[in-house]
Amino acid sequence: MPVGDLNSLVNHLIESGVLKTPAIIDAFKSIDRQKFVPEDMKCFAYVDEALLIGQGQTISQPYTVAFMLELLEPKAGDKILDIGSGSGWQAGLLAHLVGEKGKIYAIEIIPELCKFGKTNIKNFNFTEKGIVEWICGDASKGLAEKAPFDKIIAAAALGDKIPQEWKDQLKIGGRMVVPIKESIWLFIKKGENDFETTEYPGFVFVPFTNA
Repeated sequence: MPVGDLNSLVNHLIESGVLKTPAIIDAFKSIDRQKFVPEDMKCFAYVDEALLIGQGQTISQPYTVAFMLELLEPKAGDKILDIGSGSGWQAGLLAHLVGEKGKIYAIEIIPELCKFGKTNIKNFNFTEKGIVEWICGDASKGLAEKAPFDKIIAAAALGDKIPQEWKDQLKIGGRMVVPIKESIWLFIKKGENDFETTEYPGFVFVPFTNA
């Protein structure tokens, strides 16, 4: 039997104070997390915990995803780089938020997970509509050929600092939300080499993988 349901998960996130923005709440209600977890984990899809999805990787805890999306502030029409897309859940949430005039470039380096996430995202027709472009590859240098981006978000923790390429590929005025070690960092680009940074400690992520 499933533990809880989608509404109970969303209500829990709202009551905890992490899920606030109406559009993001709607995305969580519309993009069912259960469709992005392996069969043997589906009964736990509505638990507010990270779940294993294979290859030593996880689908992030809903609280963490909500926290990061609230910091990112995705808007309709945004072009967003989603780094370490894994199960595809976050890419799906982002696609719902940016709508048909927006674009999500979702990159996953682990071949098995890239296939898994690409299959999952097809449940929502985002790739067919051209909203999500799913890419199997290394995101450590960003995606220069599609830059600049309105927003950049990563789902795995960097060990030290953000690649310069990510900073370069963000538009001035853009927002980047990235885990570094045990903290989530928000970077707001004020000028070519000028970033306003804020650290939010107390999180746990799988490490960033590159080629």
